[in-house]
Amino acid sequence: MNSINSDTSVIEQWIAHHEPELIQTADYIFRHPELAYEEVLSSRCLSDYLKSQGFSVSAGTAGISTAFTASWGEGAPVIGFLAEYDALSGAGHACGHNLLGTAVCAAACALKADMETHQAAGTIRVYGCPAEEIMSGKIVMDKAGVFDDLSVAVTWHPFDRNRISNDIWQSQDIKNYTFHGISAHASKSPEEGRSALDAAELMNIGVNYLREHVPGDVRMHYAYIDNGIPANVVADYAKTNYFIRSSKRSRTEDASRRVDDCARGAALMTGTTVDIELVKCCKEMKVNRPLAEIYYQAMTRIPTPEYTKEELNFAAEISKESGFSNNGNYFSGLEPLEAAPVPIAIGTDASEVSHTVPLITISAAAMCKGTPLHHWAAAKQAGMSIGQKGMLYAARCMAEGTKLLMETPGGFEKIWEYHKTKANIS
Repeated sequence: MNSINSDTSVIEQWIAHHEPELIQTADYIFRHPELAYEEVLSSRCLSDYLKSQGFSVSAGTAGISTAFTASWGEGAPVIGFLAEYDALSGAGHACGHNLLGTAVCAAACALKADMETHQAAGTIRVYGCPAEEIMSGKIVMDKAGVFDDLSVAVTWHPFDRNRISNDIWQSQDIKNYTFHGISAHASKSPEEGRSALDAAELMNIGVNYLREHVPGDVRMHYAYIDNGIPANVVADYAKTNYFIRSSKRSRTEDASRRVDDCARGAALMTGTTVDIELVKCCKEMKVNRPLAEIYYQAMTRIPTPEYTKEELNFAAEISKESGFSNNGNYFSGLEPLEAAPVPIAIGTDASEVSHTVPLITISAAAMCKGTPLHHWAAAKQAGMSIGQKGMLYAARCMAEGTKLLMETPGGFEKIWEYHKTKANIS
């Protein structure tokens, strides 16, 4: 383990002193899981905490009732911390957003304490960002210009490893396809009906054949939205929800157009009509190499969490029960920064923000190796000490990385030059 040097002691001392209340905050959000745009308690919990730490807070950012903006300080640079706190339907906090939002607030408060101690100039903002799980909140906020004046945006995500997220999160289109047909009795007069359900099923068959003819990183997945029509009625209404993704916006757009054609073809075959609704779309994550290098440098100085015998036994039991492939290596230290960006098969609405301002994402182990996000085992660990240790580590990394960026001569100029001139290679 590396020791934290004297320059980082204010941040370390603040987090260590406030550790009990930070754990209590994360636990409260964990025990009150709220879905996208319904995060009333979670949003209030974090905004009240920030108020108690000297931030001014305004609710309803970008017209979203469960979004907020907390601010402290004045002048440049303007540091934006992005918090999330929505849960998953049926799975609770299996993405660890109870930890995510709390660590972001902790990092902002710890950085504030350091800036006050050293009389450093600048503004800290914490953005409460709802509805990440449905790819929405930050996209709405970004379109409203909320992030336009930031010098940098900072966030993290719970994973099973400690590293800089040098990842190209996917570009995504979220679409609804609503088919309209003609109702009829399914046994007595089916010839009089035109089945919207048949159209939806034929569309899905077309998309399944399309999978062979798109680039390897393209993902297309769908779910039926219940139409409430029994089997003895020719369905005059059917609706599907699609996620269409890849690691490059142009490939996502091409696949999305072809999925639209599958829907139109299915409607033509069945004598129905289809409405195509683009619910949300975002670009892929734009990574920033100079920014990643600065935060990685800071992370090399911060000890990674140590685990008790009880926590290791818990990891062993949950790994065995779930069949995780970790060979008994449940946790490890800081992983090296990769030489090139890494495309990954998941998405986040933070990707849209990364095209507006330079954005850094830190990954911290809030679960044992092999635990997938959105899995019940991820939720279990997000609600206990394993996840909480990852949360506190992430808070230290975000605060220390931002402090180092602020103290690096020409640091902001370098990350903005890269942001304006470089593009992902994928």
